[in-house]
Amino acid sequence: MSENTNISTNELEARLQKVENIKKRDGVVWKDKFERSHTIKDARELADETPVVLAGRVTALRWLGKLMFGRIYDIEGEIQFSMSREELGEEDYKFMKANVDLGDFIGITGTLYHTTAGELTVRVSKYVILSKALRPLPEKYHGLADMETRYRQRYLDVISNPDSRNALLGRFKMTQNLREFMNEHGFLEIETPIMQNVASGAAARPFMTHHNALDIDFQLRISPELFLKEAIGAGFDKVYEVAKDFRNEGMDAMHLQEFTMIEWYAAYWDYKKNIEFTWALVQNLIQKARGTLQIEYQGTKLDFSKYEMIDYTAKMNEFFGCNILDFDNVDTLRQKLVDEGMFPMSELEDLKSLPTLVDYVYKRKIRDKIIQPTFLYNYPTYMVPLARHNDKDDRCLDMYQLLVAGAELSKGYSELVNPIQQLHAFEEQAKNIADGDEEAFNPDNDFVRAMEHGFPPISGVGVGIDRLACIVFDQPTLRDVILFPMMK
Repeated sequence: MSENTNISTNELEARLQKVENIKKRDGVVWKDKFERSHTIKDARELADETPVVLAGRVTALRWLGKLMFGRIYDIEGEIQFSMSREELGEEDYKFMKANVDLGDFIGITGTLYHTTAGELTVRVSKYVILSKALRPLPEKYHGLADMETRYRQRYLDVISNPDSRNALLGRFKMTQNLREFMNEHGFLEIETPIMQNVASGAAARPFMTHHNALDIDFQLRISPELFLKEAIGAGFDKVYEVAKDFRNEGMDAMHLQEFTMIEWYAAYWDYKKNIEFTWALVQNLIQKARGTLQIEYQGTKLDFSKYEMIDYTAKMNEFFGCNILDFDNVDTLRQKLVDEGMFPMSELEDLKSLPTLVDYVYKRKIRDKIIQPTFLYNYPTYMVPLARHNDKDDRCLDMYQLLVAGAELSKGYSELVNPIQQLHAFEEQAKNIADGDEEAFNPDNDFVRAMEHGFPPISGVGVGIDRLACIVFDQPTLRDVILFPMMK
């Protein structure tokens, strides 16, 4: 047995004795298989008197002399079953009572009926003990209260907490629906490397690892963006990847170092086309998950039947009291914020580049006030070195972000496919890194070389699946929609 943290010696000894009893009767305690006629979910749709063979974990047992009621569970539902001494026979009835505990897995054969209280039930004619649990369910199946235990022993949380179970099951079905939506719209799911020579595609500090066989250091990807765009250059016109990304940055309710995104790229699209596509995708996922576009998130009503549009640069100019496009020096803009009394110098002095400074101000003063679904667009060119410059104003990008309840759900833009501009943008990022900006984009010369061979017009989008799941299933933190979250 592993370390004995939640089971008494007496209970362990009692369950081990039951193991011996089952072994003596059945020969094998932990069976190799069991043929079911239906899942519990499917069985709940059948008519009374339908014969069924079901299996699941025992989550309730109530003995009433010659009659007992219990419940079995799987990830999509529970169902009540009943056993009587007359139908099972004295020996099997007593063996069940003496040797089956909460947490055990059993298979049952019987017919469906409704009790006088109106509950669908399986009248059991035969049972099989499939697997013996040596540890009990938490708090006699009343659930886990301690958050640390809930996250570390997520399997117990899922069994005992319907809210956790529904959120996690919903999240994985949402990802399945997401793939179906992308496939139906002509996108092809491809794979790109997680270990990369240069982790680029976003402003973030990467994790480092060492490849022993090659004896070189690699970085864990912070985004699959550059490789996906190279795939577009190879001729794959519409591609996507449901990707695990890794960013070595701070943790809070909406940020974890390991997270899941979907990124997609389409040749010959622009960012306006992707705004429409992103919105259609989000509406589709919410409608399928919740059955309505009006949902509630942490006490706030959200309406996904419509969205607002905000010009990012105009909004920032309004706050700064000047045109942020006129600045090309971080020190000058930082000093203006200090002189105007908006921030103390001590709060801004570690922000080493214009994009870092402007983004910091946006997140501190504007982002959290955006509650209803909103697309922000028209960003300064220095914010993202991979986005296409606007044809009418070269100082702005053809880029957008979708915000809901102060959370950034997606970012998309018309991609920069001009290799001359791309090389210059990477040179600016290298300068920012040299000036101490640890979250600047890492330049990737191989990517520039691929672009020099020719890229078509492209537009791409990234959507944070974990964040979207929080909104859709009304969960307060990313950990609540991740089955096995990272723990200290």
